[in-house]
Amino acid sequence: LRRIAAHNPALRHILDVDSAGALAAAADSMARFGSGTARALEGLTMAVKANIAVAGLGWSAGMALRADIIAGKDAEAVRRLREAGAIIMGTANMHEAALGGTTDNIFYGRAINPHKAGYTTGGSSGGSGGAVAAGLCTAALGSDTLGSVRIPAAYNGIYGLKPTHGAISADGM
Repeated sequence: LRRIAAHNPALRHILDVDSAGALAAAADSMARFGSGTARALEGLTMAVKANIAVAGLGWSAGMALRADIIAGKDAEAVRRLREAGAIIMGTANMHEAALGGTTDNIFYGRAINPHKAGYTTGGSSGGSGGAVAAGLCTAALGSDTLGSVRIPAAYNGIYGLKPTHGAISADGM
């Protein structure tokens, strides 16, 4: 959370930070590690692309039209990540409506490549890719129709995975 607070204002990777939720999840993870009941992804910090529902956080899909929409419940993929012990740090910036190869969002700001100021993180999951590359989280969830995870992975020097169609539920996206 300190790293997000220090670097995100200039990078614009994370749109909504869930400080209270992240701290509570981290406390639970510490207790599980201490009791020997750690789950598969225990303590893994994650950001979630803003077109995927995270309960209580903005679900804008990078669009001004959706700026006031708050997700009522987690998307299926987010629910499963939480069940496995992942800590959701917040929602990640993206290209408006996931329709572009950059994350130059006129409503939420341009996501800046953490390796070189002034350069793009790629898109449309550029906030997710940039947040991982900047060390704001360990991993991030994105969506990929035409390269939206793979492009930011390449632009930010990280790994991205596009799973087989249907392998992960699209409920809540």
